[in-house]
Amino acid sequence: MPPTAGQLVRLGFADSARAADRLAALGDPGPPLLTAIGTAADPDQALAGMLRLAAAVEAHEGVEGRRAMLAEIADDEGTAMRLAAVLGASVALADHLARHPEQWRELTDPTLGSTRPAAYAVRAALLEAVGADPADPEPVATRPDAEAVDTLRVEYRRILLRLAARDLAHHLGVDDAAAELSDLAAGTLEAALAIARARIGEPAASARLTVVAMGKCGGHELNYVSDVDVIFVFEPAAGASESLALRSATQLASHLMRICSEHTAEGTIWPVDANLRPEGSQGPLVRTLASHLGYYERWAKTWEFQALLKARPVAGDRALGAAYVAMVQPLIWSAAERAGFVEDVQAMRRRVLDHTQSSMGEAEAERQLKLGSGGLRDVEFAVQLLQLVHGRADESLRVGATLSALTELTRGGYVNRQDGEQLHRAYAFLRTLEHRIQLHRLRRTHVVPDDEESLRRLGRSLGLTSDPVEALEREWHHHRLEVRRLHEKLFYRPLLAAVAKIPGTDARLSLEAAEQRLSALGYVDPKGALRHLEALTRGVTRSSDIQRTLLPVMLEWFADTPDPDAGLFGFRRLSDSLGRTPWYLTMLRDEGEVAQRLAFLLGTSRYATDLLEREPQGVKMLGEDLAPLSAEALTTEMRSVAGRQAGAEDAVRAVRAVRRRELLRIASGELLGLTDVEDVGRGLSRLTDATLEATLGVAIEAVRQRRGLDAAPTRMAVVAMGRYGGFELSYASDADVMFVHEPEPGVEPQRAASFAQAVVGELRRLLAMPATDPPLEIDADLRPEGKQGPMVRTLDAYAAYYAKWSHVWEFQALLRADAVVGDEGLRRRFTELIDPLRFPPGGIDAGTVAEVRRVKARVDEERLPRGADRHTHLKLGRGGLADVEWTVQLLQMQHAGTVPGLRTAQTLAALEAACEAGLVSAGDAATLTEAWRLVSRVRNAVTLVSGKVADQLPRDLRERAAVAQVLGYPQGESDRMVNDYLRTTRRAHSVVERVFWD
Repeated sequence: MPPTAGQLVRLGFADSARAADRLAALGDPGPPLLTAIGTAADPDQALAGMLRLAAAVEAHEGVEGRRAMLAEIADDEGTAMRLAAVLGASVALADHLARHPEQWRELTDPTLGSTRPAAYAVRAALLEAVGADPADPEPVATRPDAEAVDTLRVEYRRILLRLAARDLAHHLGVDDAAAELSDLAAGTLEAALAIARARIGEPAASARLTVVAMGKCGGHELNYVSDVDVIFVFEPAAGASESLALRSATQLASHLMRICSEHTAEGTIWPVDANLRPEGSQGPLVRTLASHLGYYERWAKTWEFQALLKARPVAGDRALGAAYVAMVQPLIWSAAERAGFVEDVQAMRRRVLDHTQSSMGEAEAERQLKLGSGGLRDVEFAVQLLQLVHGRADESLRVGATLSALTELTRGGYVNRQDGEQLHRAYAFLRTLEHRIQLHRLRRTHVVPDDEESLRRLGRSLGLTSDPVEALEREWHHHRLEVRRLHEKLFYRPLLAAVAKIPGTDARLSLEAAEQRLSALGYVDPKGALRHLEALTRGVTRSSDIQRTLLPVMLEWFADTPDPDAGLFGFRRLSDSLGRTPWYLTMLRDEGEVAQRLAFLLGTSRYATDLLEREPQGVKMLGEDLAPLSAEALTTEMRSVAGRQAGAEDAVRAVRAVRRRELLRIASGELLGLTDVEDVGRGLSRLTDATLEATLGVAIEAVRQRRGLDAAPTRMAVVAMGRYGGFELSYASDADVMFVHEPEPGVEPQRAASFAQAVVGELRRLLAMPATDPPLEIDADLRPEGKQGPMVRTLDAYAAYYAKWSHVWEFQALLRADAVVGDEGLRRRFTELIDPLRFPPGGIDAGTVAEVRRVKARVDEERLPRGADRHTHLKLGRGGLADVEWTVQLLQMQHAGTVPGLRTAQTLAALEAACEAGLVSAGDAATLTEAWRLVSRVRNAVTLVSGKVADQLPRDLRERAAVAQVLGYPQGESDRMVNDYLRTTRRAHSVVERVFWD
């Protein structure tokens, strides 16, 4: 049955009518190929390319050949996937297949996705294509010249076709793809040199010539289409004069360049650019080793040593190439000692940016992946500068590829680990995007297109299938901002050096000028702000002097936050607490990142400001990796600080102080966009695990001592429930728990129960003590019989209750049960008890499904607060957390018995498993995931901004603007945030309507 127009649209076809006609033209194999074609970057283009290929095969092999080809592709999912991926992403390779239809069989190779071709094998294939012997130290082409040149192009694209298929269909890492492209270029240069030797004949033997790759080819990180930068080095062969060798080497180099770049019936390959040689285009094309050394020692500029970082011999005389690289190594790694070296490198980057702006215009420069601000060059210049500075003493940094160098810089501590990872992700994304742009027509371009069709194709090629245009722009914008930020931090560190040089008297503003400036910057109460400035800068102490140098920049940063007045006020209060502490102002002055982070937190988040005021030492953390700590590390620390206290109350106060500090860490990480919402949920849950684990130990010991017991008479465990059990806590969440105990052998049950009840009471009392940190509310209402039931039960009592009395909602609640605290054996036995109940082998019956839906309907109707907006209520609103989580839980109750992946307490993990099992489509799973993540982020942001628990999108405009900024929206775009929220939740709700309500 032919697909409907709706099905074609859902698969990604832009023109469903035309797609239907093309499918029909393919005949019977059309529908089986539809799934593979629908995964392509451009399904319409892929389908059109498939028809062109079929027509080309028919022209060469007849109608039977066409039928056989289409049938074979339809029967082989791997071949279909690879072919569709190539045709849908690259018009140029589709054209190549139409000219050489026999090469479609290259994509039938079942090892294509798992085996990287060795560089020597690529070289051998290219040499054999031109009739040269790969084993010959100086191979010479034997095919007729014109035939060899064309054959080289055909073979080059055959190998490129295989590489593109691996890249697109098997998700080859961008560094691996770039390395393979570099190997392909090296082999092509070797084959071109073999043709050049054949052209000039016997004189070729008078010169030893090596081709040294520079730039991306030398660094093993070549693009799909790029100039291949080279330097030619020669030496006379034994018995030959230098003049004859020079003439022969020049001819060889010239022919090699033309062979690669000239246009023939089979097109071109790429230009070979030798302008990085000494004296550039004005210098001789080839030089001897001695001539190169003389130039580098006397005349070379800073940028030339930077370029030599990537020098690598790739073709010709390998021994000569190795001698060249060995010769320039000492020059490269002493270049940083030249006067003004760092300033020269920085100035060169600025000149590149200026030239990009002036030559391209602002609009095109903004869409430049390579040279523009936040582009690839920003990463490369920063990495190369750090390599050249630190690589003199650390040989591990002497690597050519940018990502490899960045990894070594991060491993060696020269770049903060988080910065290194973010820069790694950004650079990999930008390079991948560059590859996809170039692959389309195999043209050398670094400009991101602005038409919707191209952006849609690019977005889909990167796996962004849900609203690919907007998702691509958003992802690109995010990575550009990260690159800009990190480039500034690494390339011009320390950021505040220029500000610190300003004399205090010059930076100090008069009262009138200060008030006017504060008003212009957006301070609502400039007079109040002025009083804070006066208090901070009063006197002639060192602290006030540093404040006078800091404040001009801090005021600007506060002005970029939603509430500059609150930011400055919070800064004054912190400074009052820490101003005499030697590290505080010095850190802010010398570590620009810490000061900027602090300004953002103080001007954005009441929650973080309150924590900083209670935990001012937390400012130190802002210069650290803000990733949440593990439960094991936290538990060890909490037990250690508790063990040093005299009594139970002091012990738990110390535990809660650690919790307060870690809440600041997690909140700061999320506010600054450094910690993903899932990691926030996990971090808060692990923090709660550690707090309960440490406090439970204190409570058991306190009750044991109070009763004069030598040992606890019962084992105890705490079972996390709800969002806590799902590792999805928010800042506003209670800790839903159940308590279980198991008497020690021979202990009277009543005595064990009394002890367990006392421990639970003590634990709750200790955690409820008045303190300055946010409370940890323990909610045990999900226990059997709810508030009417005993607070703690034995394992056998739980088993008896669930066997006789439990309701559907209790089994549903057990889906998120995770025994996380207390005796390990008891936790394991509790899990073994409840697994058959919450994951029944046959799933739940239709009556139970109806009951779940009935309960959900009551929750939707009765629990939404009066006056709440159903469209913007974060928990119970349309497409909100409850919608997504109930949908996932229903799938778990129905299918977890047969789908092991669904046996998890975590919502997104269960949703992913449901998608993999075919219970929901990939599109629906992506929609629900996006909604869950967005609503969770908004919910966290609301609490962080206001410092209060709230489940409604803020109505207050200032709070709404702050929430938008926490989510990464630019200032003034809170309406766009609301629109994105409404659109995302509306889509999720429609999925819930279909999947949950059937």
